Amino acid sequence: MSVEHLVVVGASLAGLRAVEAARRTGFSGAITLIGAEQHLPYDRPPLSKTFLDRLDDGARPEQPFFRSPEIYADELAVDLILGEPATGLDTARRVVRVGERTVPYDALVIATGAWARTLPGTEHLAGVHGLRTLDDALAVRAALDAGARTVVIGAGFIGSEVASAARKRGLDVTVVEALATPLVRATGPRMGAAIAALHERNGTRLLCGTGVRSVEGTDRVERVVLDDGTVLEADLVVVGIGATPAVEWLEGSGLKLDNGIVCDANLNTGVDGVYAAGDVANWFNGVLDRRQRLEHWTSAAEQGAAAARNALDPDNAKPYGTVPYFWSDWYDSRIQFVGSPQADEVRLVDGVVDRDRRWVALYRSGDHVIGALAVNGQTEIMKYRGLIQRRARWGEALAFAEKRRELAAAKAAATRAGAAA
Repeated sequence: MSVEHLVVVGASLAGLRAVEAARRTGFSGAITLIGAEQHLPYDRPPLSKTFLDRLDDGARPEQPFFRSPEIYADELAVDLILGEPATGLDTARRVVRVGERTVPYDALVIATGAWARTLPGTEHLAGVHGLRTLDDALAVRAALDAGARTVVIGAGFIGSEVASAARKRGLDVTVVEALATPLVRATGPRMGAAIAALHERNGTRLLCGTGVRSVEGTDRVERVVLDDGTVLEADLVVVGIGATPAVEWLEGSGLKLDNGIVCDANLNTGVDGVYAAGDVANWFNGVLDRRQRLEHWTSAAEQGAAAARNALDPDNAKPYGTVPYFWSDWYDSRIQFVGSPQADEVRLVDGVVDRDRRWVALYRSGDHVIGALAVNGQTEIMKYRGLIQRRARWGEALAFAEKRRELAAAKAAATRAGAAA
């Protein structure tokens, strides 16, 4: 059937990119963008990075909206339904339910993302926040500006970025991690421990291998009690214990739900006209030959565009595959990862973890390089992404790393010689 009305559920990065891609392909039909938040689509990574910073001149970073209201009305010609979450999907009638009304579609892209997990029993306490939305970030930044004694629960990337923002203000901050080693799922145990050492170097207290027994206070949080009896006084608690795909509204829709929405390589859900993108999509990534659900900026942007193109022209649908990429800024360091951490071997190929500010590690699966981690290696990481993309063998990756080390050493020697002269 021809598509006259494209509906996109989820007004964040993937949803916006779906709308933009539809217009770029020349689609002139109606587009409706449905979002649970009242805000226009905005960029989420800055919420735990630069948006929390307090600038030297006392100013605050601007709210990270992608587009002005005029763009949505004029250039994209999109009907916005904001502040009203989708509540159901009827694939037989081809309608999305939004409260008491229905929105018909010919093609549908679901990009509802994920919800930040919360700590049960803390709903009544002011000062306890996740960090997933713009409103979350505004509340956390206000507390940091007020000098809050800060406890971060979860030593993942978002929680660690909050800790970094607190330390930039000179605040006392403690990070609590239930696992013995942080970041195991994201970077593997060896490199997780190496990255986590950045906390100690920057004056952040990191407590691993203990869970939270309770978060206490009357109306506002006052303390966090750990399983081992440790008591942490707190004015601000930021909960960074992961996210859950936002699929509860799809129960009974006929879509297969398993760690998100199960999709094929083309991002199709198995239901005619219905595609998924972003944090909510559990799809087959042909580049790495495995099923994945990614919570990364790059893949969300690319998937949103790919899903829209495929939804509008299913006869010419193209599979979406990628080498995953994410980054995180802690203190004065940038951490970047490409590929997959599910490896048979992890080898440090540049730098010394306990000595150098910059280092690179490679991940091997079978006889191929499958992943790369760089700390302050911005000039290196995308080169390794290219090697993974073309399925380079392990020996080739090691030889490439050796060549990069030799070039860097020669450049450093030339710099020293020039300075001496």
